[in-house]
Amino acid sequence: MNKIMNIHEAKTNLSKLIEIALLGEEVIISKSGKPIVKLTAYKNNKLGKRKLGNAKNLFKIDKSFFEPLPKDLLENFYQ
Repeated sequence: MNKIMNIHEAKTNLSKLIEIALLGEEVIISKSGKPIVKLTAYKNNKLGKRKLGNAKNLFKIDKSFFEPLPKDLLENFYQ
């Protein structure tokens, strides 16, 4: 079911209208009794759900990354 409101009411109740649109309802805003704008929730279908492991094999980490840091570096870090 569409909710129809004039511009003045829409200005006053914009937050409520956004909540209504987010729930899936369309909100029609009218001027002088004629519909001029339809407010609906924005749905970005391009991205879809993210899949784990999308970046697998895109980066190579050198083995030295996993080696312990030098002791003097750690001592200076906590001063």
